[in-house]
Amino acid sequence: PETVLSRLAENCRARRLEKGYSRRTLSELTGVPAPTIEHFERTGKISLESFCRLAIEFDYYDELVSLLGKSKYTTGKELEAINKNKNRKKGR
Repeated sequence: PETVLSRLAENCRARRLEKGYSRRTLSELTGVPAPTIEHFERTGKISLESFCRLAIEFDYYDELVSLLGKSKYTTGKELEAINKNKNRKKGR
């Protein structure tokens, strides 16, 4: 997860700079506080709501919505395994 978070933070910073936005400007456009944006760019940590606000400002709405929308499983055998595990109790 840390690698993903740091890449997302780097990409967000790159999009901000591409648009010529300061952190303050981005904050005003999204409602995400500037210190939160700075913290995200530095550590990769941010709430999902704030991340979504940033991503939408950078025109990634469709990508966000479709992120988990498509099934990764294509065969009936894979689907059977998923359905078998639905009734599984924690730790068993």
